[in-house]
Amino acid sequence: MSSKLRNIGLITIGAVAGVLISLNFQAIADLKTRGPLPIEELRAFTEVFGAIKTNYVESVEDKKLITEAINGMLTGLDPHSAYLDAEAFKELQVGTQGQFGGLGIEVGMEDGFVKVVSPIEDTPAFRAGVKPGDLIIKLDDTPVKGMSLNDAVKKMRGKPNTNITLTISRKGESAPVVVTLTRAVIRVQSVKSKLIEPGYAWVRVSQFQEQTPENMVKALEGMFKQGQVKGLVLDLRNDPGGLLHGAVAISSAFLPPKSLVVSTDGRAEDAKRKFFASPEDYARGSRGEDILKALPAAVRTVPMVVLVNGGSASASEIVAGALQDHKRAIVIGTQTFGKGSVQTIMPLGNNTAIKLTTARYFTPGGRSIQALGVTPDLIVEDPSDVATRIREADLTRHLENGTKPAEKPAETSPRAKPAAPGVVPGEQKPVELGSKDDFQLMQAIAYLKGEPVKGQPPTLANTKPTGASSKSN
Repeated sequence: MSSKLRNIGLITIGAVAGVLISLNFQAIADLKTRGPLPIEELRAFTEVFGAIKTNYVESVEDKKLITEAINGMLTGLDPHSAYLDAEAFKELQVGTQGQFGGLGIEVGMEDGFVKVVSPIEDTPAFRAGVKPGDLIIKLDDTPVKGMSLNDAVKKMRGKPNTNITLTISRKGESAPVVVTLTRAVIRVQSVKSKLIEPGYAWVRVSQFQEQTPENMVKALEGMFKQGQVKGLVLDLRNDPGGLLHGAVAISSAFLPPKSLVVSTDGRAEDAKRKFFASPEDYARGSRGEDILKALPAAVRTVPMVVLVNGGSASASEIVAGALQDHKRAIVIGTQTFGKGSVQTIMPLGNNTAIKLTTARYFTPGGRSIQALGVTPDLIVEDPSDVATRIREADLTRHLENGTKPAEKPAETSPRAKPAAPGVVPGEQKPVELGSKDDFQLMQAIAYLKGEPVKGQPPTLANTKPTGASSKSN
């Protein structure tokens, strides 16, 4: 099968959280800048509309035609702009609260089949052993080939406690893998934390939700009360993003007050903004309380590592880029996803909305991460993650970087290393993040202790070349 993905849309089953950030400005261009209406093109549209109404083999409702036209306008722009019908708009709102229904996988399309981007931790798909790179070829008894991605997603959704059988084509398996999953209400715990060993703390953010900053504060308070913290690891691996204010708040927890966290730039004046480490920019609600005021002062000075990988996107990249540019933390891991665009949710009538790309965001040092990602200061590979990731630059019609020409995939850049020859992506068993078997985490702890950092675990470092190409796709 082709290794290039087509018509990819990262969709978390049962949610429209995915890899997006949403700003609270209404980025509508001034009427004076819109220019004259394209009369000839609008005439062509009405002629096509009339031809369908008159000649199509079956009668089609006006609403369906107009809705599909809107869909086409938005999806033709970039992978993240979209029309949200009432159901999708509701799921987007619910998803930011950290609870939604479904199987718990992010998916895209390849050669007409649904391709698994990543299972979400502690979900039915994750527990059943669904892996990144799996191709879903049948849903119950229905072949996926020929379905649209949205239709496949809708079929996978359903009421909690109902079953669905996935038939999967998996690299390295001679026969299809069949798994039966029980749909569930997916509750994402956005912040996890623990002391890896005395003096060394680990905090993981799995998604930027409404309550993520408050949960982060509680986690840090608890660990710093247990004794002196000599080093802190902020783990953003596989974090697809979420709410912008959450990213600004998490960055602000570790930066000096008033530090620049991120800026956005778009065509409309209200899309040109700067966000600082200030309650005015990260507080939510009318009271505007400083949710970070309870943090121990040592949080802003403790030696720190940020862990990232190809699943770190959007809001995660804002945090990693801000802490890296301010030299507050060293970034360890592999190249991030590269989603540096801003989607604004614009409500319409009938409880619908459009999600429109309105700006690019830039790190404090002026870097646009769009289609490039954040390059770690130290590359440390994960054998279960090598070369299996889809990135922004792989998406059809992805927005260009905006500041410089598109580059080759990060794995082939001088600062990053290609997958070791002979290693088959996705065959290694994923490790539990935060455990003693977590190679990248152990290297982060080693760095904080001043010990040597290994770039590859034995499964990669000891692999001998087999003649296979190491070119990244």
